[in-house]
Amino acid sequence: MNTIDAKLLAKMFLAGAKNLEVKKEWINELNVFPVPDGDTGTNMTLTIMSAVREVNSLEEVTFRSLAKAISSGSLRGARGNSGVILSQLLRGFTKVIKEKEEIDALTLADAMEKAVETAYKAVMKPKEGTILTVAKGAADKARELCDECEDLGSFLEDVIAYANQVLAQTPEMLPVLKEAGVVDSGGQGLVVVLEGAFDAYQGKEIDLSFDVQDAKANVTKISREAEADIKFGYCTEFIIMLDKEFTERDEENFKEYLLSIGDSLVVVADDELVKVHVHTNDPGLAIQKALTYGALTRMKIDNMREEHQERLFKDAEKLAKQQAQEQQAPPKDVGFIAVSVGDGIAEIFRELGVDYLIEGGQTMNPSTEDMLNAISRVNAKTIFIYPNNKNIILAANQAQALTKDKEIIVIPTKTVPQGITAVINYVPEKSAQENAETMLEEIRNVKTGQVTYAVRDTHIDDKEIRQGDIMGIGDDGILAVGQDVLSVAEEMTDRMMDEDAELISIYYGEDLSEDDAQKLAGRLEEKYPDCDVELNCGGQPIYYCIVSVE
Repeated sequence: MNTIDAKLLAKMFLAGAKNLEVKKEWINELNVFPVPDGDTGTNMTLTIMSAVREVNSLEEVTFRSLAKAISSGSLRGARGNSGVILSQLLRGFTKVIKEKEEIDALTLADAMEKAVETAYKAVMKPKEGTILTVAKGAADKARELCDECEDLGSFLEDVIAYANQVLAQTPEMLPVLKEAGVVDSGGQGLVVVLEGAFDAYQGKEIDLSFDVQDAKANVTKISREAEADIKFGYCTEFIIMLDKEFTERDEENFKEYLLSIGDSLVVVADDELVKVHVHTNDPGLAIQKALTYGALTRMKIDNMREEHQERLFKDAEKLAKQQAQEQQAPPKDVGFIAVSVGDGIAEIFRELGVDYLIEGGQTMNPSTEDMLNAISRVNAKTIFIYPNNKNIILAANQAQALTKDKEIIVIPTKTVPQGITAVINYVPEKSAQENAETMLEEIRNVKTGQVTYAVRDTHIDDKEIRQGDIMGIGDDGILAVGQDVLSVAEEMTDRMMDEDAELISIYYGEDLSEDDAQKLAGRLEEKYPDCDVELNCGGQPIYYCIVSVE
């Protein structure tokens, strides 16, 4: 067999995704820094699972439909730098194969080269020794072998073997990998996908069940016994005519909400419509929530207790009118979106005028889809986005590229303190571009350190670290290691100070008491009397405190 048809390619893609899903925790552990939230495997898995759902929903598998499902699903589901790069590799690959009727070695070489070209363009400063290098090595080997290919199985085996060789060399390209004794985690994730795909090509038995719900496959029929249950008195049915993509997360959130106000739930979704049946005591709430996804049709409310039907329907109509009026309000000139983690930090951003907060940060990188949903919720002509984490910037840039009806300006804030500084420096009288330039200049003056604990032994930044040690991590590496949170935080801050420092800000997390946070602030005030020291409750998980110096 020297060619691959669309159905086999779909199976290979799903097998690659399954292999990644199975091995995601192992990939997470390859994180250079021994922090408790290593997330490369998780981000790549969540990215590819978004595409898996699209592929599994295809009624007819052709190269064109498969290419669209893989590209669109992965682009919108992309999380973290590794996930975004994976989505771009898949996007480039599908550009070549979508017009084909079958794939041979030459087509694979073309598609792999296009994948690499697309991914490199998406990264502003590509770094060798990463997933990009592994992808390029595989593509180069495919080009070298394709003209003389007599057996596609041997061709694929040789390409993947070379990808593994390149992966093994990544520690020689990035000193930080060598010091930590790991290969690049993103590159490892890519090789895992390729190996899984090759297993499917070889015809190996693979469990292709995923922890991804497919609405069409999980419809539960309403029984007569359920109909007879009058705990919730109104049988409510309607169809939502979608005006935007109804994602897996949307579906899960919608179902969770409806079950919080009712039972006997059936939700059946496709690309254009969502059919809903629910028993509830307040149909107006169900309808109001549904209107956030699109217009409603075929609404039917039966009073199973034969009371209050007219009043509730009028309430629903009133709610619908209110929702429509909000959506029709004229857009304001400028809006703001920030990624936040912790109730205290979220409250600071709200007080500074941020319109929409995306829950996320280091512990769970939001996806491109999360960014797009946030953009749709902010009724403004120009929107500033503050990722507040270096691993979220690419997803924000991807959302920017996919948005056509609003001007999106991504300020590449790598930490929460940088995001706060950027928002503070917004001046309404200046143009959007002038504000962007000011923000970019100001965030360069912000140094950030974060205190957490080590989850494994390692050696990095000339420091010997043991599992359970407290670490102070700065913008460019580990600044302090010890056994006591306050001592490490103080030493970390000392390393960030310089003669121009004027302000020290402390954001203490959910695992540091207010008393201990005040002790830290007192120590720093005593040590640096010429600096203002601000103490804020951040409420963030994982990190005992975040300290900024500017």
